[in-house]
Amino acid sequence: MAYYNNNINVMPKGFFLILIIFLLDYEAIISFSEAQQVPAIYVFGDSLVDVGNNNYLKLSLAKANYPPNGVDFPGRKATGRFCNGKNAADFLAEKVGLATSPPYLSRTSNSNKDTSTGISFASGGAGIFNGTDEFYRQSIPLTKQVEHYSKVHEQLVQELGIGGTEVHLSKSLFAIVIGSNDLFGYFGSSELRKKVTPEQYVDKMVVTLQEQLKRLHSYGARKLVAVGVGPIGCCPAERKKDIRGGCLEEVNQWVIKYNDGLKSTLTRLKSELKNLNYAYFETYDVLLNLIQKPESYGFVEVKAACCGLGKLKADAPCLPLSAYCSNRADHIFWDKYHPSEATDSILVNYLFDGPSEYTFPLNVKQLIAL
Repeated sequence: MAYYNNNINVMPKGFFLILIIFLLDYEAIISFSEAQQVPAIYVFGDSLVDVGNNNYLKLSLAKANYPPNGVDFPGRKATGRFCNGKNAADFLAEKVGLATSPPYLSRTSNSNKDTSTGISFASGGAGIFNGTDEFYRQSIPLTKQVEHYSKVHEQLVQELGIGGTEVHLSKSLFAIVIGSNDLFGYFGSSELRKKVTPEQYVDKMVVTLQEQLKRLHSYGARKLVAVGVGPIGCCPAERKKDIRGGCLEEVNQWVIKYNDGLKSTLTRLKSELKNLNYAYFETYDVLLNLIQKPESYGFVEVKAACCGLGKLKADAPCLPLSAYCSNRADHIFWDKYHPSEATDSILVNYLFDGPSEYTFPLNVKQLIAL
């Protein structure tokens, strides 16, 4: 191949050799195996998707690295997941042909610094706001998670170059699962409720999350998987406050308000930010459907936790001395706050390729195909 101008000059052969070598190297940077549908997943959030970051927080009380947590995880190992087995982060990784993104903090304790297939920044007790983990004393709030990610971004640029990093991240998924702890914190604090109305609080949640989503976009995030808050008023910890064990509807109504605000924000950000696309998952509707029609999904127990103590097994977290059920696949909730492995599996199935009724404007499968 040669380039001809009016003087019939020919480009040197060495130029094309250099160009071919560059293109081959660049292709190696951005390519990934056929089994992988995306190069990486970067996970931000709370205990619903924490895969072990809190294990490395010395002062944190929000830990699950002890049995019977993990009783159904491969090797029956308690890994720090607040679940009897795999959680939503694990199932999402499986769907796209990846190993689960490892905890960010684990990188400081071993020699594996690889970030090429993703990292999890999620932390049990974390919220959109700083300080929502007051009871648990220590977690990694979303602002700090995004700060950690900025350091990973720097590392990627060093390894792949600016162009390689942009391509890598443009094809990767950025999963955000957060908000529940902020709402638990508000409705559990009489002092906070005296200072701020629920509407003001929820609006501030949305605005604060929007700021962090913009930061992620500035660091290369182009495909967001934004997960709405579920009907937390129906978890065992909230049901036990009702004399009949019913859902706390006031809490659920403000969850809906928050989710509506999040959806509006995502629509606006898509129009404002270059090349941004997203899949929003309506966790609220899907989980409530499981609770209201359990027999359709193979569940029996919708109110009580599988692992815990006291009323609805919700008087205490899942601790080594806690009783836990043998029929875990029958339970929607593993402990007082968290879904069981069986529930997480169903939720991720809907998230990945469910109908637009629950996952919109795209599901994850469609988002990947863009």
